Amino acid sequence: MNILIQGLPGVGKTTLVRAIAERLSDFRFGGFYTEEIRDRGRRVGFRIQTWTGKTGILSHKSFKKGPRVGAYRVDVPGFDTLGVTALEEALSTSGIILIDEIGKMELFSRRFQEVVLRCLDSDKPVVATVMSRSHPFVDRIKSRSDSTVVDVTMQNRNNLVVPLSRQIIEESIGIQD
Repeated sequence: MNILIQGLPGVGKTTLVRAIAERLSDFRFGGFYTEEIRDRGRRVGFRIQTWTGKTGILSHKSFKKGPRVGAYRVDVPGFDTLGVTALEEALSTSGIILIDEIGKMELFSRRFQEVVLRCLDSDKPVVATVMSRSHPFVDRIKSRSDSTVVDVTMQNRNNLVVPLSRQIIEESIGIQD
């Protein structure tokens, strides 16, 4: 079972995944989430944090090299070291995989794309946020028969935590039986 959460930027996809993680605190899960880095109220980059507490910088305005997304440069080798490794560890040690996010910055990593496919092909429940815009890789995973795409809006975002958490828990328990 793969749940892919999509919605416009700022609608609350990361907040939803973090709320699901709180409800799954009795279960072993792995992966990562992203957060904005702010300086004096202005966004200057994005941080990546594993669910085990390791943190690094995914992208920043001050980076001089790396692929560009808008005003930001992406640290692909750093992301591979932290984010991709977190997913590889989740595949081997966790029962549930939470990925925030499968987006433009992360998709510069070929290793990331390969590991995401391995996660989706595994017998572990996967919850991932994905970009709404069309992208060949994201379009492919959205169209998988084992993936359910959930649209998050300002109106429904608070009502999704309980049913999605319940669905993940039921799937996780079913695997363990």
